[in-house]
Amino acid sequence: MSFVYLAIAVVFEVIATSSLKASAEFTRLWPSVAVVVGYSISFYMLSLCLRHIPLGVMYAIWSGLGIVLTAIVGWIVFKEVLDAPAIAGIGLILTGVLVIRLFSTAAAQV
Repeated sequence: MSFVYLAIAVVFEVIATSSLKASAEFTRLWPSVAVVVGYSISFYMLSLCLRHIPLGVMYAIWSGLGIVLTAIVGWIVFKEVLDAPAIAGIGLILTGVLVIRLFSTAAAQV
């Protein structure tokens, strides 16, 4: 169940971070509300993850997937351009998350 909480935390972190851009420096109400609510839910879910997932592993997966998914949202929704080095770096981050999840004995302690 901890990895379900972690997945929920990632989704709400991506929503909150994407809403930061849409909030126009907190001058737009609903995107600003989405930032606060999204981060609140995300951090609450992270606190539940810590029951069974080590802090470092949890944070690496949460931040890594958040980076990858936020970059994809930026590319699709905000039409941001990703050059080859950015794509390669994002790919390396995703690879790191997969290595942790698939091969780490620390991640398997759940």
